[in-house]
Amino acid sequence: MATVRKTIRIDEDKCDGCGLCAEACTEGAIQIIDGKARLVNEDHCDGLGACIGECPQGAIRLEERCSERHHDKAAHHHEKHKKHVGETECSCPSMQISQFDMKAGASAGSCEHSHSMLGHWPVQLALVPPTAPYLQGADLVLVADCVPFAYADFHRDFLSGKSVLVACPKLDDAQAHLEKLALILRKSTIRSITVVRMEVPCCSGLTSIARRALEPRGKDIPLKEVIIGIRGNNLSE
Repeated sequence: MATVRKTIRIDEDKCDGCGLCAEACTEGAIQIIDGKARLVNEDHCDGLGACIGECPQGAIRLEERCSERHHDKAAHHHEKHKKHVGETECSCPSMQISQFDMKAGASAGSCEHSHSMLGHWPVQLALVPPTAPYLQGADLVLVADCVPFAYADFHRDFLSGKSVLVACPKLDDAQAHLEKLALILRKSTIRSITVVRMEVPCCSGLTSIARRALEPRGKDIPLKEVIIGIRGNNLSE
């Protein structure tokens, strides 16, 4: 049943999709969709505005309007479920930001190529927070997810001292990747981008995503493309 009550309104023009409001909303009323915060469950919104103080862009405000009555039980169920997930799955590294001591990855007496050169987690472009500390002042490697399977010395040649983001321009949502990368470039201090992709034509979309994300930038960020053959050879050498 609809009633006149306070609920939030999101200004999409101001929203940069940082996701802080969605994290602050324990009722599950807000989700990030296509790079923007959306009020997806209006009846879950309690009108208290916990999300407002979390928005760095001032894109959320409270207003009184005719809205669905607050569904307290549904909101409580979401909060309980969220807490349960947090308790049972909080150890899942896919959602936890981590940086590694690269020296710790090498075992005593190991040969040069026997240890991982990965310096952080997560690596999937869709999962990496735009303000992740390992993106600050980083030389970024944007890599197609097939590359490490084809190129034997991927860690040695591309990961040492770099931050990496993994994506597939064909099977993933390319527009979402473009928006996410553009947001990362706004929120971080990336120094350079190296796109490492496969030789197949569809994989060139990854380079296109990087170029388009760089277009609105005020400063020049060097962009390099490396193409790997399906037999594992570096075609750019």
